[in-house]
Amino acid sequence: MAARALMLQGTGSSVGKSLLVAGLARALARRGLIVRPFKPQNMSNNAAVTGDGGEIGRAQALQARAACVEPSVHMNPVLLKPQSEIGAQVIVQGKMFGKATAREMQELKPKLLPYVLESFDIMKRDADIVVVEGAGSASEINLRKNDIANMGFARAAGVPVVVIGDIDRGGVIASLVGTKDVLDPDDARLVAGFIVNRMRGDTSLFADGMAEIERRTFWPALGLVPFFDGARLLPAEDAYDLVERRHSRGNGKVRVAVPLLPHIANFDDLDPFVAEPDVEVVMVERGTPLPVCDLIVLPGSKSTIADFKALREEGWDIDIAGHARRGGYVLGICGGYQMLGRSIADPDGVEGPASTTAGLGFLAVETVIQGEKTLTKVAGETLTDLVPLHGYEMHVGNTRVLSPPFARLEDGSSDGAISADGRIAGTYVHGLFADDRQRAAWIARLGGTPSHRNHDAEIERTLDALAEHLEAHVDVDRLLRLAR
Repeated sequence: MAARALMLQGTGSSVGKSLLVAGLARALARRGLIVRPFKPQNMSNNAAVTGDGGEIGRAQALQARAACVEPSVHMNPVLLKPQSEIGAQVIVQGKMFGKATAREMQELKPKLLPYVLESFDIMKRDADIVVVEGAGSASEINLRKNDIANMGFARAAGVPVVVIGDIDRGGVIASLVGTKDVLDPDDARLVAGFIVNRMRGDTSLFADGMAEIERRTFWPALGLVPFFDGARLLPAEDAYDLVERRHSRGNGKVRVAVPLLPHIANFDDLDPFVAEPDVEVVMVERGTPLPVCDLIVLPGSKSTIADFKALREEGWDIDIAGHARRGGYVLGICGGYQMLGRSIADPDGVEGPASTTAGLGFLAVETVIQGEKTLTKVAGETLTDLVPLHGYEMHVGNTRVLSPPFARLEDGSSDGAISADGRIAGTYVHGLFADDRQRAAWIARLGGTPSHRNHDAEIERTLDALAEHLEAHVDVDRLLRLAR
């Protein structure tokens, strides 16, 4: 029997589509179904390495985990990674395809649709059901021509749609009714119902609202989902989510400061720290000096030289130098590691205009951004304390290292660099703090007490709780009947 499929689209961005797909995937997997998540097109600098040697959006990797399957490049066949205000790197089926401005992307989409449909067919082959996530808003009729992310995909693939509205943002009735009003009639006929997400307080107070949406749209109400507080324990998908949760709830015994650079990438590297009781993570927005802290983390970047220029413009280089003089710790991850070195060169304009810049000079390393992108899972140990690590590398760039290495990997190669006093370090390994052993070692080094919580187990418990939450508030049986 061919796999069924159902697509969740939103009235706008950040209405909770990714979280609902993850929760539904876990709920259906717990019922014994073989589930595959799928997102035709994503735009995010938060990416994950797959077992088949490519990269997909981090949200789709979490959804694969929720579905109890390994991530595949075919779960997110088109990934756009913004590198400027108007342009993005285009990843197709896990590999670099090219670059495009927003306008060029509209013309490129017809060429990408065959890849999207091919990946969708691959996902259906061994599945009972494919749960599809749209992107942005279903009602962006100005982008409907050549669309591959929302109704364009749904119509091409013949997939029924459930529209998600976010009551926490306000105006959910107008958002859902307005979506129905602006949709092309043939697109509107694909809509099988709606869900209202993130309800705070007494859900009975919105019963009349649900009825009014049904009356005005003729779409059946499929669920009113209360706010799920456990979402903060799962990786954030985009910078909007990051700003929303920019301060952790730790007691501040150990303070970690993270400058929010314009092209910040893979910022979920910090999530495991956020959940530690002894750690306060402060995401520092532009226009604000870096606070007094124990550790400064320079995160990954999709445009390293441009972000380094922004760092200097903010005066954060002066803050980092002062922090280092006081004996504070600094860790650079991926692009942040490159910034800690002596120089960064992009002679071919891989990440922006061709240019070369001097780095912060804390580490004796020199980086040239060129060559094939490294996409691989890694394991090894940090050399100063022999603590095991595991994570993944995702970067473009060849780095010449004269400083002592930060870590030794299982294949015998070295990673990163560290200063003679051990207080300034850089690494290409993402996911470092998700390793419980590394996180505990860093917290202890900074004067805190590790909780020794199991990060992976906590994510699993949160996904199970999310599945139970949706089973209680969404008509999952009806969703299954609607899928086709």
